[in-house]
Amino acid sequence: METFQLDDIDKKILSLLVKNARIPFLEIARECGVSGAAIHQRVRRMEKNGVILGSRLLVKPQAIGLNVCAFVNIALTESTKYPEVIAQLKKIPEVVECHFVTGKYALLVKLFCIDNDHLMEVLLNTIQKIPSIQSTDTMITLDAPIERQVWVKDFKKTSYSGR
Repeated sequence: METFQLDDIDKKILSLLVKNARIPFLEIARECGVSGAAIHQRVRRMEKNGVILGSRLLVKPQAIGLNVCAFVNIALTESTKYPEVIAQLKKIPEVVECHFVTGKYALLVKLFCIDNDHLMEVLLNTIQKIPSIQSTDTMITLDAPIERQVWVKDFKKTSYSGR
């Protein structure tokens, strides 16, 4: 697989976009000391090479009535059932993230619910009824003092091999 090299300008562009995905390319160009066309080309190249996966609108869950954030550790009866379990979890709108992890559990799922009753309903009547889920362990978030996008390395040379 071909390796994509990030130079200092690419890293500066990424740093600015991570802070504000709506920043105009001309403002990025001024910050980087290059033309707007160069910024446009670099962003498109990073998108093409899988460095930038897109941009998205972030909604504060509590603003739309999703007041409970929970993390659910999931143990599987068989690790070979992973694809089938993931396919079922993708159908649950409350699930916003899923990670295949090391340790006692196979999966770590993040979800948002309206309240604790809603969380209990999702756990008991949806997640725990998925075939091949052996057990769950749920943690409710009390506060999220750090929520941010990835940071961009500031050292001289970074390379990336897309998947």
